[in-house]
Amino acid sequence: MESGVKFLLVSSEGQETAGAPKSLTFFFFFFHCLPTKRAARTQGEKKKTAPRTNCKVTRRARREMSMNADLGKPRELTGLQQRRALYQPELPPCLEGKAIRVEFGDSTTTIDPTCANMVAQEFPNTFGQPLVHFLKPNKMDAQANDEHPPIRVGVVFSGRQSPGGHNVIWGIYDAMKTQNLQSVLLGFIGGTEGLFANQTLEITDDALSAYRNQGGFDFLGRTVDQIHTTEQVNAAMSTCCDLDLDGLVIIGGVTSNSDAAQLAETFANHNCKTKVVGVPVSLNGDLKNQFVETTVGFDTVCKVNSQLISNVCLDAISAGKYYHFVRVMGWKASHVALECALQSQPNMVILGEEVAFSKLTLKEIISKICDGVQARAAQEKYHGVLLISEGLIESIPEMFALIQEINILHSNKVPENNIPSQLSPWATALYNYLPPFIRRELLLHQDSDNSAQLSQIDTEQLLAHLVEAEMNKRMKEGKYVGRKFSSVCHFFGYQARGSLPSNFDCDYAYAMMSVKRHSRSPGAVPTGKPVIHPSPVDLQGKAYALLREKASSFLLDDFYRTPGGIQFDESGANVKPITLTVEDQDYLGDIELLQDYLEKVRNIVKPGCSREILKAAISSMSSVKDVLKVMSAPFYAELPLFNLN
Repeated sequence: MESGVKFLLVSSEGQETAGAPKSLTFFFFFFHCLPTKRAARTQGEKKKTAPRTNCKVTRRARREMSMNADLGKPRELTGLQQRRALYQPELPPCLEGKAIRVEFGDSTTTIDPTCANMVAQEFPNTFGQPLVHFLKPNKMDAQANDEHPPIRVGVVFSGRQSPGGHNVIWGIYDAMKTQNLQSVLLGFIGGTEGLFANQTLEITDDALSAYRNQGGFDFLGRTVDQIHTTEQVNAAMSTCCDLDLDGLVIIGGVTSNSDAAQLAETFANHNCKTKVVGVPVSLNGDLKNQFVETTVGFDTVCKVNSQLISNVCLDAISAGKYYHFVRVMGWKASHVALECALQSQPNMVILGEEVAFSKLTLKEIISKICDGVQARAAQEKYHGVLLISEGLIESIPEMFALIQEINILHSNKVPENNIPSQLSPWATALYNYLPPFIRRELLLHQDSDNSAQLSQIDTEQLLAHLVEAEMNKRMKEGKYVGRKFSSVCHFFGYQARGSLPSNFDCDYAYAMMSVKRHSRSPGAVPTGKPVIHPSPVDLQGKAYALLREKASSFLLDDFYRTPGGIQFDESGANVKPITLTVEDQDYLGDIELLQDYLEKVRNIVKPGCSREILKAAISSMSSVKDVLKVMSAPFYAELPLFNLN
């Protein structure tokens, strides 16, 4: 079999598992790094592998190991943790038992067709492989008892901690042992640094016992979130070869899965047998597409944050004199903010995608928020809750341009203290307009993916500061009559990372489904090296439409919703994310339905059919083409919180 990406699609085929919606499609990539035909080796020929390197990261990793000496060791669990550890996740029927049935489908491609050639050139060994559907086992399969050969697999936490990560390891372990008890699962201690330094822990039942259904990444730990440089890639490949690994599972978000894709291509190019598997574990919920509705950890994070937001809402209406500005995690995409808004129903919500699409300036955003404050004041309401996404500040055109200038100066090794003096004139004017605390935060060093440290930029405080100034200005000018504006700011960024995962995330993570995309997001211009881009909120989707529908009620009526804490048993334990339930998508099911219709048309319209049938088919297909063209055209969107009619 040729090397390349094995896109494995798992569908429960209408059978619902606990905590997972009926329509949820499980999807993951196996990056097979077997030799291609043109690179096949004879049995006795030596493999082409990268040289072992004693790099700085390896030496640093050894220092890290001494600080992480307790990782992977047994720990004492509280009563709640012990109760949670007893939960047994459910699997889709197609993944139960030893017998696994698959069906090959169409070749994979990029979401944006304009990117296909570039991605194919970048990934000649691992691009364009067929989709593989996992099917329900039949009776004959159920009776089969074939013994599979033992395998050796390594697993590493690469991304930031998110609920459900430990269950991914548990799911891998159980799946391997189900196939063959002699299989070995190795965990890399200390994240990617442990991978580079070949620091491993053999995972056993005893080692896993204290981490089943638990939050955090403290079983193995994590360090840097990247496998970027040639030195790092060579170190990772050397480790996999030294350990004779059949597979390497990388658990993380957008950046980690981009690295996994590049690593798989390198392994294939060097004839390394290790298969690379990327698992989308990210609280941001931004590793999604037509095949995957969400990521591991998203449900838990939204439930925890929604409880906190609802508590703030009740505090606001109780005191009646404060506006609470709440920022939630989300990096480049606003999926967490959207889901939390639908769960807790705050008065105002601003999503980064809306701002970017409408090209709203900072001044326009402030003006619209103030309009909302005045609309509430007209009803004698001087309190409220405003919810924003973490990535909002980068979605504002002029702020994005300023951040880009600062990032370029960082890349050119300009010291932080000298950056303000080297900004362009317009950027200098904007920089000086901003409050001092925002100036300091904008100058912070970049994250590992060379982007701004969005979690460290207090966007909620910036908005509160500017809204207060504008409301005071309106009051002096006589445009606003009411109480003085007062605000309280919150950032819910770390409160949910280590939470005990919900049933949904326990099940989803245990099934170990993952997704990876090589292409940029739809409509983006393919430039530079192909990477995975976060999937934004769909402004044409049903979930966003629901937010727009309820926006006026959210703004003027205090119908705050209290979802409460995560439930593990009985009522509410298996409640799914609202955005996922509303979308209720069965993408592959719909594709199959369309193909069925096309096949029926093809059987009717054959050479020899009447001219009337042929004309009717042509007319209908032409109409369908025109409708699809209109549907794919750009649309207009506005901030939902200002849809006051």
